[in-house]
Amino acid sequence: MTLDQLPPLRDTLAEHGLLAKKSFGQHFLLDLNITRKIARLAQVGPGDHVIEVGPGPGGLTRALLETGARVTAVEADPRFAPLLEELSAASGGALTLRLEDALTTDEAAVAAGQPAHMVSNLPYNVGTPLLIKWLTGPFTPASMTLMFQKEVADRVAAEPGSDAYGRLSVIAQATSHAQVVMDVPARAFTPPPKVTSAVVRLTPLADRPEPARLDALQTITAAAFGQRRKMLRSSLKVLGGEALCEAAGVPPEARAETIDIEGFLALADAWRR
Repeated sequence: MTLDQLPPLRDTLAEHGLLAKKSFGQHFLLDLNITRKIARLAQVGPGDHVIEVGPGPGGLTRALLETGARVTAVEADPRFAPLLEELSAASGGALTLRLEDALTTDEAAVAAGQPAHMVSNLPYNVGTPLLIKWLTGPFTPASMTLMFQKEVADRVAAEPGSDAYGRLSVIAQATSHAQVVMDVPARAFTPPPKVTSAVVRLTPLADRPEPARLDALQTITAAAFGQRRKMLRSSLKVLGGEALCEAAGVPPEARAETIDIEGFLALADAWRR
């Protein structure tokens, strides 16, 4: 059996008696038009290596395999192993399955020294921790095309001064070019979530901060946005307060949501000195 001979996913799920688990934050994306559009937005094709987290029954996985890419699927729910193994056989072995928790996966080992693209409809309950891991950890993906709840996606790409702008915005945009590229309505999922979803495309910046600078940025943003309604001289008091702001050239009376990426990097650099 080849990819184009596989039965519809709804039939496969019914055959195996599989339902989404709330405890895993699962919402199945079965609409082929949408999964194929996500694969196109990911800009992957023959010869590319994709790491997909939380494939579930393999809706997006099918679309990625159709591009000719090699896919490593990281799935914590063993119920989907038979479906994904069938998909691997139909793809001629282009799909490799790893039954493990993505939060502890060593992506560098999976990539084996080669570029790898992250493309996933992320489980809602681990989406943000996974993104932080990929933005700040030792493994830097060649690109990331990820689906989140729209609220989270908007935070990733938010501009300074907006309500959505926060710590996630700063870390994402200090390391990547981030853009919301697609909204996905709840009705596209089975079962439908209570919120709209959105796809974010992130590509790493050539001059992304070195690890020590990135660690300092995380410390600064945690303090600043932990008390986001306070002036920086107060929210950053334990890190240097007004003196730190002045050393960074940032107004001490400003609030975190008004400071741009360069301002936060300046604060991180001043704190490291």
